[in-house]
Amino acid sequence: MPKLHIRAMQIDLPAASDVKAQFASWIAHLADERRLSELTVEAYGRDVRFFLGFLQEHLGGPPSLNDLDTLKPRDIRAFLARRRTEGLSSRSVMRALAASRSFARFLERAGNGSASALAAIRAPKIARSLPKPLTASAARKMTDTETRAGDPREPWVLARDAAVIALLYGCGLRIAEALSLTRREAPSKSQRALRVTGKGGKTRQVPVIDSVVQAVEDYIALCPWTLEPDGPLFLGAKGGPLSPRIVQRAMQEMRSALGLPETATPHALRHSFATHLLARGGDLRSIQELLGHSSLSTTQIYTEVDAAKLIAVHAAAHPRARSA
Repeated sequence: MPKLHIRAMQIDLPAASDVKAQFASWIAHLADERRLSELTVEAYGRDVRFFLGFLQEHLGGPPSLNDLDTLKPRDIRAFLARRRTEGLSSRSVMRALAASRSFARFLERAGNGSASALAAIRAPKIARSLPKPLTASAARKMTDTETRAGDPREPWVLARDAAVIALLYGCGLRIAEALSLTRREAPSKSQRALRVTGKGGKTRQVPVIDSVVQAVEDYIALCPWTLEPDGPLFLGAKGGPLSPRIVQRAMQEMRSALGLPETATPHALRHSFATHLLARGGDLRSIQELLGHSSLSTTQIYTEVDAAKLIAVHAAAHPRARSA
């Protein structure tokens, strides 16, 4: 993460100067050493900022390293209770706790305190939910340029959005992975595999189908900006790196036009990639490698999606089920 971005995250941080310095080092550690995505680093930084803001109010002043070292479990419970009253889901509360623990462990390793108070708190239970993939026909419509017919935006912008969405569904990429591709790494008719850097800096090879290659080449041909070999493949309207929010907005507009539910997000296309491969006979080990999952148990959740679909089909089609 650029140093300017790290400094921006420090601005008005509700903490004493010694905590601010450690916060900047922690953010750099997440980005440079742990190689977390920029979106994850921003989310963790935002969660710890809320934590420090709560402590400033709770303790009556900007928290120092000594204040963090002397926190008690009851202080952490008060913070989590506050986040609950602010409407956060269990998943968001868990992430807030995870981010605060990460910062505390970083301080502990540097000899600046203890993470015992945060470690003593049990994370909230989260109801396990299955991924919500799109149907095959809906996913195809998302990647079909004819779906955007009549859209007033410039043709190169439409081609760009179509190329990103094609990569998400056609290759199972995370949105951060697609937007981190350089021009040199772009798939082409002579380069039909992507070397993708995923979570934790892990790399994997992903094959690219013809329709995805064509979508990317159409975008490159129309893009009005010079695409430097080692610069980002996907650019925004002003020539800078494309923001994930622009892609999310494009998906939102398309799902409204197609009458799809709110679960039709960019990440749902990655779920769709895995679910549709499994339904067509893909084996779990191959899908695990394509998705970049470190554990097969993470990939196995898609078997539950497929089983749930089979149960629904059975319930709808079996004579005894219908009569019941």
